[in-house]
Amino acid sequence: MCCFSAAVSVSNTSIFARDAGDGRQYLAYEMTFNAKQEVAMVLPLPVPVGTGEKAITFMSLAQYPHLFADLYRAMEFPISFGRANPGGAPKTRALLEVHQVGSFEASFVPTLKDFDRLDARFRLPPGTWEKLPLYKDHGFAVFKLKPGVTLLHPMAFSFPRADSSALFFPTVHIHDGQVHEQAEFDHRLYAQVGDKHIPAADQWDESPAHAQTKIEVKKSAGLIAGDQHIYCREMRGKLPNRDTMLKFS
Repeated sequence: MCCFSAAVSVSNTSIFARDAGDGRQYLAYEMTFNAKQEVAMVLPLPVPVGTGEKAITFMSLAQYPHLFADLYRAMEFPISFGRANPGGAPKTRALLEVHQVGSFEASFVPTLKDFDRLDARFRLPPGTWEKLPLYKDHGFAVFKLKPGVTLLHPMAFSFPRADSSALFFPTVHIHDGQVHEQAEFDHRLYAQVGDKHIPAADQWDESPAHAQTKIEVKKSAGLIAGDQHIYCREMRGKLPNRDTMLKFS
């Protein structure tokens, strides 16, 4: 899910996911957004119950701002495919750490009850999570975004996930303070699954070659496995407003 603390316009969303081993997952997120004020973007993550505030590892892709453009090139789609441009807390409780990750400031909120420990700039309007009971056991990655029309380098991190048999993509979105059953999608999802089988393979395109033929693997901060193929799925138009799970076996 992608949730914002204030009104924002979002387009050209790209998300990458890969198994990181030991029950963890890599996730990278990129979008074009337009906000009139500073906003916080919140990504709920399906972490195991009891996950602590140090469990997430933020990764800077400041040296690789065109990662998703290279992922798109690696698919070798026809030119006509897709878009033209892919591309205050109580004193008794310590504030959560704020990380400087390239162009972003970020924090990890391990549980819903820890949101009062979040830097005041990042907090969502009261009552937001009552609308989303499915996320009561999640953790939350929070990024501060500056106002204006912006396309920054991708946000990336690894996290422990509750279901190690699937890759998680945060595709539910709330851009106007409301939770709608359907939403307008403008998403391109990328994944690497190694030698695992994808049951829903008909929904995903596979790159013709390994990632290292198009991707600057050393710049990806460990995110991309150079010796694996890349899979891509388009999500466009009015669709059920829910997160996406890529099951594999």
